[in-house]
Amino acid sequence: MTAELVRGQNHPLPHTRLEIRVTAGAPVMACATLGDAQGAVRGPEWIVHPGSPRLPGIEVSRQAAVSLRFHIDLGALSEQAHLVQVLLALPEGVGGPDRFGATAAPFAAVTATDGTEIASFTLTGLDTESAVVALELYRRQGAWKVRAVGQGYAGGLAELLGDRGLPQAAGFAAAVQEAVARHLAGAVQTPLTPGGESRPPSAAPQPHPTDPPAVPGGAAAPASGGTGGTGGAAGAVNYTHPGRGTAAPPTPPPAAPPTPPGQPPRPVAGDATGWSLDERLYNQVWGMFEDLARTVAAYRSAMDFAESRMDQELDRVLSDPRQRIGGAGDAARAAARAKHDGLAAQAREVLDRDLTQLAAECEVVEPALPPAYARWDSPVWHAYRVPMEIPMALRLGDVHLPERPDLRIPMLVRLPLERGLWIDSGRTGSDAALMMDDARLRGAAMDTAVTLAARLLAVHPPGEFTVQVIDPAGSAAVPLAPLVTSGVLDQPPAAGAGGVSAVLARLTQRVDLVQMAVRGGAAESLPPDLDTAEQLLIVNDFPHGFDDRAVTQLRYLADEGPAVGVHLLMVANREDASAYGPVLDPLWRSLLRISPVPDDHLADPWVGHAWTYEPPAVPPGSRVLRRVLDQVAEARRTGGR
Repeated sequence: MTAELVRGQNHPLPHTRLEIRVTAGAPVMACATLGDAQGAVRGPEWIVHPGSPRLPGIEVSRQAAVSLRFHIDLGALSEQAHLVQVLLALPEGVGGPDRFGATAAPFAAVTATDGTEIASFTLTGLDTESAVVALELYRRQGAWKVRAVGQGYAGGLAELLGDRGLPQAAGFAAAVQEAVARHLAGAVQTPLTPGGESRPPSAAPQPHPTDPPAVPGGAAAPASGGTGGTGGAAGAVNYTHPGRGTAAPPTPPPAAPPTPPGQPPRPVAGDATGWSLDERLYNQVWGMFEDLARTVAAYRSAMDFAESRMDQELDRVLSDPRQRIGGAGDAARAAARAKHDGLAAQAREVLDRDLTQLAAECEVVEPALPPAYARWDSPVWHAYRVPMEIPMALRLGDVHLPERPDLRIPMLVRLPLERGLWIDSGRTGSDAALMMDDARLRGAAMDTAVTLAARLLAVHPPGEFTVQVIDPAGSAAVPLAPLVTSGVLDQPPAAGAGGVSAVLARLTQRVDLVQMAVRGGAAESLPPDLDTAEQLLIVNDFPHGFDDRAVTQLRYLADEGPAVGVHLLMVANREDASAYGPVLDPLWRSLLRISPVPDDHLADPWVGHAWTYEPPAVPPGSRVLRRVLDQVAEARRTGGR
């Protein structure tokens, strides 16, 4: 499986003979430097470039092009070489772009010689830079790894090489540029416009590995969430990502309004692929989530890189007894810290720019969301009508990251639910939970359960979704009042051990019957009195009122229920069930844990973020929940007429 890297992330290399394939939106030239165990470049003889394209174990192209290949044999490198840095630079004086921000983000893929892709890296976030360290291959304890770097230099190749300690870097870079200029004219074909006229190579559109596929008629499919685009004068967020391109449906997304020169593209709600507006908005929201995750991951990786680089430079200073004390040592330490501060400031500037663009997109998308995706304070609820179709997804709340807490992305889950939900009413490690007493926390957990149940009822057609409640001690009478008084419940909340047993037995029998009918291909033979609507079971104060048989039935519903339309919504404190020990561990793992207060417990395995979850909340004093439930109850009584 290909590893899609972000800045600072590394990945082991299973082979020593490799190709690095680079694709860019304009011709770029390829260079590489070798480094010793300390990462130092010992001289011009350790640099591979178009004027001198070969060294033992590495070869680059003599010409600038939009598609390049580096041929590398790590086993053939000099024994003193422990580091290979892959460099890209824009050629000067040939009429092309003078900065990477004016062209599509370069894409680098590390492959085996048979073409099997090992790792890839899209160099997003570049703006004024004209030279960049794309990747580095390094040896640690005899094993080689690849790291995504993406460090750009506005001063071009001269500044990049000077940063590696090369003497007379400006003259060396000028010689490399001259060698490229000699080859560029004959090496790059000038494409023709449809009318037969030629145009300069820098204007030629080139395919990019992350571009969405073309659709019949020659139009490119828009990228999901593509309000940012690639490139642009202001270096907007690159919304095009290998995992987000899909074939375009016949329904086109809305056109973006004209963008003033020098300004980032204006965001448009529904500017993503999909067969309907709901699907386009769903894809756009998930695109925004991915963009925020990638942007913050790049920032954190850049900060880690800056810290690591400063540590290396300080270690280098301290390893030399002549520089440990005195003016030379102080100057070296100050230079290392200044370089760290510069990299940190540059990373923060890119982060702020990208987050501003994402915030602008959120401001446009949020008011356009349908009821299933909208917040409870959205005006869309004032025009609510009971739907005739089940939506694609449901909003469970919001998520955000600490770098921008006010930038909240809707947390959408697909319908029908694939797993149950667990609202944790325990005193978790979040500050908000620790500041509340147990009674308030349990009440907030039941309020969250009621709002989620109300939303599920509101987004399903009449008669296609049913809610049942188990409240053994009757302690949730106040939070459950909206569901009870509106009449959306077919039966009152079950109380006591007898009520718990009756509800669980009824739902367990339903799961068994539907499973047997589906497996036997005899769905028409189900009993006529069986309720075939989707079922949601709300369980409060688990395990109070549950005996061993009831616990076993609950575990069975959690495991087997979602596949046949029975879903679990538990409000529980895990510590209350500690007497069961590991017996209930599979139950907790099978449920999606959410919290009644903000809590950063949602782990993102893609980039390692801990997302803070915010539960859905009805505005204080608002009657929107009661009005919606009243409409749902009326539609259930009249059959939707």
